[in-house]
Amino acid sequence: MAMTDAEIAPSQTAQAQQRLRELIVSGALLPGERLLEVPLAERLGVSRTPVRAALLRLEQEGLLEAAASGGGYRVRQFSPQDVRDAIELRGTLEGLAARMAAERGVAAALLGEARACLAAIDDALGVPTLGEPEFAAYEHHNGEFHALLGRMCGSTLLGRELLRTSRLPFASPNGFLGVSIGQPSGRDVLRIAQDQHRQVLDAIAQREGSRAEALMREHARIARRRLEALAVDESFNGSLSP
Repeated sequence: MAMTDAEIAPSQTAQAQQRLRELIVSGALLPGERLLEVPLAERLGVSRTPVRAALLRLEQEGLLEAAASGGGYRVRQFSPQDVRDAIELRGTLEGLAARMAAERGVAAALLGEARACLAAIDDALGVPTLGEPEFAAYEHHNGEFHALLGRMCGSTLLGRELLRTSRLPFASPNGFLGVSIGQPSGRDVLRIAQDQHRQVLDAIAQREGSRAEALMREHARIARRRLEALAVDESFNGSLSP
């Protein structure tokens, strides 16, 4: 079935964002390198609109920074240890948020929003092969679920710190690596994460604080294992500073 115009933009943005993220990790895009829309659009085989949106999102993830002059963006410089620490920090804070949500209790309406979000993810993953529209839908609802966690904990302070942490390199809940769009394996990787979503939400609903915290911390470590699976060593394939 052909995609509509409304589906093309978000799906191509998600694909461009994923591809650029992997180019940064692989060293194909080096720290300090200036990125401009037109050359990137030609390189990725998409229009400028999704590239523009992808660059903005990657700046929000802490992978890019606005160029000081001449427009465009530059690849930020950060070390492998920076990435590991950022992922660990995200797991610690999200684990705390899940425990606080379980111990303090969550309103039925908010739990209902979270369940509806996970149902939408189930729909996105209910395909034999993960395509661009499905990946874009997963990315949207995954971000929504993690934002809901920040609301469920009942702490404005912790919610603010979660948002700050999501802007560190590869600490965003949507900082995906190693997800093969167009392959059944891509769907399977995300199904594992979705199963953890459901376990965390169940623990919160059952008021099991320690279990919710442990599950959420393990969930965050998926990103670290993907980095290791891509054979990212201390040199970070030459793309980041040692």
